[in-house]
Amino acid sequence: MDSGPDPTPVPGPKTVRRSPRLSKTPDNSPQDHGRGGRRGHRGLQEVKRRGRMDKSKGEEELADHLQHLDLSSKAPASGTGLVYSEMFTHHRCLWDPSHPESPDRVTAIMEEVEKQGLLSHCVRVQPREATEEELLLVHSKQYVDLMRSTQTMSESQLKSLSETYDSVYIHPESFQVASLAVGSVLQLVDKVMTSELRNGFAVARPPGHHAQYDQSNGFSLFNNVALAARYANTRHRARRVLIVDWDVHHGQGIQYLLQEDPSILYFSVHRFEQGSFWPHLSTSDSQAVGTGPGEGFNINLPWNKTGMTDADYIAAFTQLLLPVAYEFQPQLVLVCAGFDSVVGDPKGEMCARPQCFSVLTHMLMGLAQGRLILSLEGGYNLQSTADGAVACLRSLLGEPCPPLQPPTMPSNSALKSISETISALYPYWSCLQVLEGGPLADGKVIRQTANESMVAEPSPALSGAMTTGLVYDPKMMEHLNMWDSHHPEQPQRISKIFSKHQELGLVDRCQRIPARLATEDELAMCHGLSHISQMKTTEVMKSRDLFRLGQEFNSVFLNNQSFNCALTAAGGCFNTVQSILTGQVCNGVAVVRPPGHHAERDSACGFCLFNTAALTARYAQSITHNAALRVLILDWDVHHGNGTQHIFEEDGSVLYISLHRYDNGVFFPSSEDANCDRVGLGQGAGFNVNIPWSGGQMGDSDYLAAFHNVVMPIATEFNPGLVLISAGFDAARGDPLGGYHVTPEGYAHLTHLLTSLAGGRVLLILEGGYNLTSISDSMAMCTSVLLGDPPPPLATPLPPPHHRAVKTINQVIRCHAPYWASLRVHLPESLRASLPSPKHRGKRSSKGKGRKSDQPSPDKPPLPPAGQEQHSKEDAGLDQLTQGLATLDINQAVSAGATATSTPVGGARQKVRPSPQKSSNGDEVKAESSGVALEKSQPAASIPQRPTVAEATSESAAVGEQGAGGAGAEPEAEGACGWSKPQVSMELLCGGGDTDGSTLYVVDPLAWCPHLDAVKPLPPAGINVFLPCQDCGSEAENWTCLTCYQVFCGRFVNEHMVTHGVVSEHPLVLSFADLSTWCYLCEAYVHNKVLFEAKNAAHCAKFGEEIPPWS
Repeated sequence: MDSGPDPTPVPGPKTVRRSPRLSKTPDNSPQDHGRGGRRGHRGLQEVKRRGRMDKSKGEEELADHLQHLDLSSKAPASGTGLVYSEMFTHHRCLWDPSHPESPDRVTAIMEEVEKQGLLSHCVRVQPREATEEELLLVHSKQYVDLMRSTQTMSESQLKSLSETYDSVYIHPESFQVASLAVGSVLQLVDKVMTSELRNGFAVARPPGHHAQYDQSNGFSLFNNVALAARYANTRHRARRVLIVDWDVHHGQGIQYLLQEDPSILYFSVHRFEQGSFWPHLSTSDSQAVGTGPGEGFNINLPWNKTGMTDADYIAAFTQLLLPVAYEFQPQLVLVCAGFDSVVGDPKGEMCARPQCFSVLTHMLMGLAQGRLILSLEGGYNLQSTADGAVACLRSLLGEPCPPLQPPTMPSNSALKSISETISALYPYWSCLQVLEGGPLADGKVIRQTANESMVAEPSPALSGAMTTGLVYDPKMMEHLNMWDSHHPEQPQRISKIFSKHQELGLVDRCQRIPARLATEDELAMCHGLSHISQMKTTEVMKSRDLFRLGQEFNSVFLNNQSFNCALTAAGGCFNTVQSILTGQVCNGVAVVRPPGHHAERDSACGFCLFNTAALTARYAQSITHNAALRVLILDWDVHHGNGTQHIFEEDGSVLYISLHRYDNGVFFPSSEDANCDRVGLGQGAGFNVNIPWSGGQMGDSDYLAAFHNVVMPIATEFNPGLVLISAGFDAARGDPLGGYHVTPEGYAHLTHLLTSLAGGRVLLILEGGYNLTSISDSMAMCTSVLLGDPPPPLATPLPPPHHRAVKTINQVIRCHAPYWASLRVHLPESLRASLPSPKHRGKRSSKGKGRKSDQPSPDKPPLPPAGQEQHSKEDAGLDQLTQGLATLDINQAVSAGATATSTPVGGARQKVRPSPQKSSNGDEVKAESSGVALEKSQPAASIPQRPTVAEATSESAAVGEQGAGGAGAEPEAEGACGWSKPQVSMELLCGGGDTDGSTLYVVDPLAWCPHLDAVKPLPPAGINVFLPCQDCGSEAENWTCLTCYQVFCGRFVNEHMVTHGVVSEHPLVLSFADLSTWCYLCEAYVHNKVLFEAKNAAHCAKFGEEIPPWS
């Protein structure tokens, strides 16, 4: 998000990150493409050889790339710091003993902390006074000196000075106490940023968020949180800091101090009432988005009514703050924790309960690897303030979120405010451009809401309530395919997952739960007696009969142990969910097989015999005292859970949400029932939510966009008492059936979001997933999050959602807005059309980035965008995998209209054919559900470019929809910066002794990039292409910077141009070898008229003649 130089630069050299896929090996160098040199030629041949090998490497190759993913290599930070000092009570008003900003505010909090037994669980951190140098980070020296002088003033002088400010009092000890309050937050910043602590809470006063550069304001003397953000910038080199301000008053001091700073994102949700509420400023409205380089980094969400509820605040976080925060990717989160927005506060007049702030804190713990610091601001009802602070502290300590109280539907006023703020920020953030705008349903929701007033009962506070339950039984490996040893649903799936859990120490941290056999009566909760009886007979069938019976179903195999294995899978889940609902464990993980979500009431289907998740939901409802326990089943398996949908489609007590590959009905289970317009029947109308992806190869960005805009809003409004995750990991990168690119980190973040629901009662049940390495790492990540570990970082920068994902999400919103008020974010239809094309902030446009794997690079690593930190291997996590797995496939020409397909791997049956096979009942076989059959499987490396959301969506009409014969097919020719043009096949037909005569493909350069304004006029002396590298003197392969025109060597020599690009942040460079131009930020070649003068000068110097005029 950053643009321009850091406002608080840190001395010292910047590190250079080397991408593993772009290390010093000739096979990846894009400047070699089409070059006649021997080194470049060998590089292309090596790439071609590796491309052919990619088709057979499979699991071994993915395992090699996943070596960077080591969950146990670095001990995570732990512990919650708590800062408090009796000195904070010394600041008081001498002339008004009843002043609301009183010392009792902090003593009441500490008394409640001790009363609830939380103090012993915290790490006490001693405060210190901030130094003058630290105070000067945001305040003027004149103001600091004036505040220091108050230590010797008389009461009358103090009162006189106080009256020159708005709502301020000063005490002789105020300077010392305010300096101590600042130092308290800085102490936590030091400990959190150095991983001594995971998070912290500063119970300090006076407040700070109203204090400005040269004046006190609103009970605030020094701006504690603004100073902490600047301190993190300077002391710890944090280049992206998020400040969240939920105090009921707008923190105009922070806004004024930081509104030009793109390294700090400020979000404030506050009472405004059209400016009639203090501080009575028009700049507290949503239109104040920041200025200069900080434009777009100031977010105001103004409430225009009192009485805002939990649902309103959670909707603001889910649908506005979190999407922007994920795009911003902060390295530290600071919270202005004012509790005057808690119900009962005389100034706030809001209705948010303390439990709401526990949920908000939990949401923020998913950012910045859990580096979160709360600093007390306002709050003037002593009990409400204490309850709010303690609720947040419980979340910081890792306790599950408490259940929410109704109403869980956001108010119309809140939705209007959220819509207006999104509209104001729409041009700046690609995540907000997911919403297309236009008319949505109004009026009363039309779903059945009879049982939604009932609140889930909190779990009993037992000794194991903070523990994760784990069920696994190796007996489930006895279910196997006797006729196809390479069947993807292999027994080793669960043993590999369990071994990974053991390797990472996760098993020892969990409470083991024994499995058992489900009874036939329990199976009858979801399945017909004839189906149960038929499956039971398989225990004594001969092999020939088992084979014949399996052939009667769609993609099913059976042996004599299959029935008992399926009973064990269901029974293990029953035991685990019972432990969750009785409070013996907080949440659970079920490593079970066979999977279940395809199983219908009267039929096995898609590797599934009985529907484990559906049975678990019914079992949970049967053992609770609630008449109708509300259950959310979230299904992220890449295949639609047709069985689960059909079992519950008329039941309003179970909300089923499925994110799956659809490809316009071609992908397994190949049914229109998986489309978004199938919303449920009768009393279940609105409770069946399908998010059907068609086209594209979806990844973390797409799934997060769906969660922020559809899944979490609906789930929060439903307010379940239990969450079941049908956790298939076949949408993971490297899966042979799914063909998608969700990372283990991505699954971790999805899991964290879901744990804010149902009081944390979440059970994750294994479904599909057929790459042993992917499923092991992905499920281990999820278990780690359920145990309370913060989610690891995602790829930086996070690419914008695919335009096909955007289209799907908006279709789902339109289908379900009549049923769920939380989806009714109304944006003007003209908003998208009015966007500049493209819009970017400063020197970088995250919206314009394509996948990093799409474009080769001459001098890697790429220049980091301003405001993006260079991650170490330990910090980068699967970002390395995201970049490394995608390689250039130059063996196989894929047409622009080719669909994204999964790779057929042996299939659910032995008879795999080049065309989609139909089973006896007319449904397509699961493993052959690619939609478009290929003679040769496509490697996962064939990744389409990702355009900007705004442009790609507007272009979708021009692209056109594919008919039934090419369902899911789409052109994928968008460039790395979102620019799109007709696909042109560029190839070299190479003959001669040094080649094999194959067709070699050349990278097509971008015709435009958003960083062309970095190109400066030629120096008076022109360009000398024969100059050596300024650092090492090499003449082998040099580049010139098109901003400063210095000359440095490329990546095959000593990589000095790489270093120059990182340090100087100059994005565009010109090769002396072939006169190509590379943009580090776009990670692509660029060919534009702006570059003509430099290229022509270099051409003249090299060949003595000009190049033809630009046309």
